Amino acid sequence: MMLVHRRGAGRRALSLVAALIVALSMIAVGQNRADAAPGPSFTNPVVPPPNSADPTLVQYNGQYYYVATTWTSNILMRRSSTIASLRSAPERRIFTATQNTGCCTMWAPHLEQINNRWYIYYSVQPRAGYGSRRTHVLESAANDPMGPYAYRGVLNLMPNDGWAIDGAVLKLNGALYFHYSAFHADGLQSIYIAPMSSPTSVSAYGTRISAPTLGWERQGQPVNEGSFALQRNGRTFLTYSASYCGTADYKLGMLEYRGGNPLAASSWTKFPTPIFQRSNANGVYGPGHHSFFTSPDGTEIWIAYHANSSASQGCGTTRTTRVQKISWNADGTPNLGVPVPTSKVLAPPSGETGG
Repeated sequence: MMLVHRRGAGRRALSLVAALIVALSMIAVGQNRADAAPGPSFTNPVVPPPNSADPTLVQYNGQYYYVATTWTSNILMRRSSTIASLRSAPERRIFTATQNTGCCTMWAPHLEQINNRWYIYYSVQPRAGYGSRRTHVLESAANDPMGPYAYRGVLNLMPNDGWAIDGAVLKLNGALYFHYSAFHADGLQSIYIAPMSSPTSVSAYGTRISAPTLGWERQGQPVNEGSFALQRNGRTFLTYSASYCGTADYKLGMLEYRGGNPLAASSWTKFPTPIFQRSNANGVYGPGHHSFFTSPDGTEIWIAYHANSSASQGCGTTRTTRVQKISWNADGTPNLGVPVPTSKVLAPPSGETGG
């Protein structure tokens, strides 16, 4: 009996030790979580002029990567661990265009990860003041958004080396498509889409899937440009900028893919009203040319866009990059809300840490 009693006491002691180890581990985990404080709050704009229009903002492995129009031959990138620190992050020169690779006024670089490489799509002229502005592409040497990058040429998007800007990649039904803005024979600046044979080439000229035919798409000038894909729960939306960027009425509209051939306009339905536009009450004018990015923990979608703080500022270097969280309507469509005022303090994206 004595032996059995000692064995029982030993088991109880081991159980107590195990429980103590578990408790201490939980305390340590809690302390680690407490140490990983959320990122700091911030206000818009998150990137000041001059390189702050037409932004692409990507979150990758807890870091934010940012590119935008520079109006020069240089593509510049910022990296930061928080949205709040993006405005002070140094600009690193990723690439400089020459007369062989386009020149002088780079617009709207788009940063995209495909498989284990990163790609930057951007538009430039052959040289200042001469020739059609076309879309070029860079490819990273490894899986690092900061590069280094190699020049991979011009995407042959339109007949006769035609004008084509604001391009981005759509991943749909296991294939790649390139959507962009170009002029149709009817003179309307429209959204086109082309099939891609690889991330650096297309296999055919693009076809038009959206033209600026509605009144709110034609303020200042009839324009559809700056499209960006947003996918959720099996649905594919293509959001785009409408009206002339030099007006306070530059805004966002939306198409939805309804099935069938993505290259056919009949496969896309245009929503009849804008989804994001000026707010006089909040002092935000001309919000547009945007991108979407996920929070570090993957639970939230955020929009990055440019806007002005005055109705008269126009389509130049006064435009600044702003961000805010989006939500979803009961019918599954995105709800971008209203552009927030620059005085509003915003909590950081979910899962962001550091300061």
